[in-house]
Amino acid sequence: MNTLKSILIAALLGVGVLGALPAFAHDKGASVGGTNPLASAVKDANARFADVSAAVKEGYAPIPCASGIEGGAMGIHYVNGAYLKDDAVDIGKPEAVMYEPQPDGSLQLVAVEYITFKGPASLGGQLFSFTGAPNRYGLNPFYELHVWAWRDNPKGAFADMNPNVSCAAADVAAK
Repeated sequence: MNTLKSILIAALLGVGVLGALPAFAHDKGASVGGTNPLASAVKDANARFADVSAAVKEGYAPIPCASGIEGGAMGIHYVNGAYLKDDAVDIGKPEAVMYEPQPDGSLQLVAVEYITFKGPASLGGQLFSFTGAPNRYGLNPFYELHVWAWRDNPKGAFADMNPNVSCAAADVAAK
């Protein structure tokens, strides 16, 4: 399996969620309703993605909705393959943009995900989670950070899964 395809699978599965242990605990900082400065900066830098067509125009492609084993979800990842390859951490160029499918078939922006193979990595002082190798994705070691800038997450602004997100309407959104 080529590396890009493996990375896309990793993004679908939540990079670091299913079987990979993070090297650093996620900050449980306040998310949307709180005062987390990084979540606010991410929201400002990526507001254009509220309309999924903006993500598509910038080269992002969808991967099916990702739900958590213990409930909650991350939503549908729209992944930019070029950004996965460049190893740059740029607040305005997340490697994945995450949407929750809605019952009417629309998609609602809920979070972004930053992924890099260089590290240790951080953004705005927030450390990324580390996934070592060997791992279930067959990838070299990598780092990832979810930022729940548009949806409150009781697990924290940088947790992988969000119990306030669902894939229940994914079949409707796919049509």
